[in-house]
Amino acid sequence: MQELLFAEIYKFAFIFLRIGGALMLMPGYSSSYVNMRFRLSIALMVSVILIPFLNDYLPEPTSNTAENIRMLLLETMYGICLGTMMQFMYFAVNLCGNFVGQSSGFANAQMFDPTSQNQSIVTETFLSIIAVTVLFAADLHHLMLSAVIDSYEVWPVGGIFPTDDMSKFLTTTMNKSFIIGFKIGSPFIAFTLIFYTGMGLLSRLMPQLNIFFLSLPLQIYLGLGLLFITCPVMIMWFCHYYEDGLMQFIR
Repeated sequence: MQELLFAEIYKFAFIFLRIGGALMLMPGYSSSYVNMRFRLSIALMVSVILIPFLNDYLPEPTSNTAENIRMLLLETMYGICLGTMMQFMYFAVNLCGNFVGQSSGFANAQMFDPTSQNQSIVTETFLSIIAVTVLFAADLHHLMLSAVIDSYEVWPVGGIFPTDDMSKFLTTTMNKSFIIGFKIGSPFIAFTLIFYTGMGLLSRLMPQLNIFFLSLPLQIYLGLGLLFITCPVMIMWFCHYYEDGLMQFIR
């Protein structure tokens, strides 16, 4: 009975470190408004449930302390890399929110963003909160956990850590996230170019007009109007990108 209990605890430790490391950085779960005890409870509950399902991917208990420490550290690194990958994908909406704030005149209006846990432009915070809400409403957090579970087939327990492949994978993910964020925010980039070009021409045609008093309110009104029109499309585009990224990893 003691050997069986030790074997179950041994397997639980490997699952908990990978799941817990990923949950520590996953969008939504890693937010500052999520209680630490609640986050820990989710990791413990999911780890206990997955023991019978991942039994074939877990090693048998060994008395080699150095080998056990090495494998436990590797599992923690795998979880951190998976959570970082999902966080990189989520940065697309933050980049888009930055473009929205710069083009709408809210560059200096900053507030605390609970998803990234730092100060950010108010439009960036607005879009990030909406995005994480839609991710959970659409059950995409289930795909996040599925990606971590399916990673045992790609990166088995006790194997050599694929440093080159992992670095390339994270770099590619960040590159795609930047491209998608740029594409989602492209209406506001075009709006900025057109607006400042028009204001420049107006200042040349009417030098006596105080362009600064005219441009800022107009920029805010037009920017917020464009945000109101394009916000549903931007969030849907981001969710499709996030879902496709997780599905490609699961496959």
